[in-house]
Amino acid sequence: MFAWFHKLTAPKNFYRFASTINPWIGALCFILILSGLYLGLFKAPPDYQQGESYRIIFVHVPSAWMSMFVYMVMACAAFMTLVWRYKLAGIITEASAAIGASFTFLALATGSLWGKPMWGTWWVWDARLTSELILLFLYLGYIALNSAIENKKTATRASALLVLVGVINIPIIHYSVEWWYTLHQPATVTKMDKPSIHLDMLIPLLLMALGFTFFYVFTLLLKVRTLLIMREQKSKWVQELLEHGES
Repeated sequence: MFAWFHKLTAPKNFYRFASTINPWIGALCFILILSGLYLGLFKAPPDYQQGESYRIIFVHVPSAWMSMFVYMVMACAAFMTLVWRYKLAGIITEASAAIGASFTFLALATGSLWGKPMWGTWWVWDARLTSELILLFLYLGYIALNSAIENKKTATRASALLVLVGVINIPIIHYSVEWWYTLHQPATVTKMDKPSIHLDMLIPLLLMALGFTFFYVFTLLLKVRTLLIMREQKSKWVQELLEHGES
């Protein structure tokens, strides 16, 4: 298993692997998101307290989940970059940053739209919202630092260290509603006993979460392939790829 993984991390092998599976991932992503939106917007019943306005949950919650998930993927890749010096791990970290920042911004924007009718204001310095905003700054800080340093190896190591330092914010986001008094509602899906959400609402929510996950993987592989071509443009395998007109 380790030998297969080590072989896959070679830029040439990973590029061909990504090219093969990405169309299938894209198709699955499209089906999941389309199904989740249809069930969430048209089939799920209105909430007994929030009425129809709660339906933003089907975008807001998966976005918030993905904002943390993508950062943890970056943290794992950053650790592999610093410890084992995998070139591919650094590229995955770099490719994930803009995607994670987009998910975080979407979570904050939809949360603001949801908060206005529920709380009567667009923004409050709630523990969950504030820590999520810090996560956005961490993403943007990584992007800025990685772009500011001209030497690519130095930039990769320095920005990887920043990612690992920022990991401390992830449990703060997750447990903020339990640690401090907050307007944000507690967990309804990830409770240990059973989710306190109707099954007709839970199914589209999980479909959207899966759809967003596959969207991340699909977009990540596209970006990684592009970065691999840019970084390895002088290598033999890229030259052969260009000669044969492959993409």
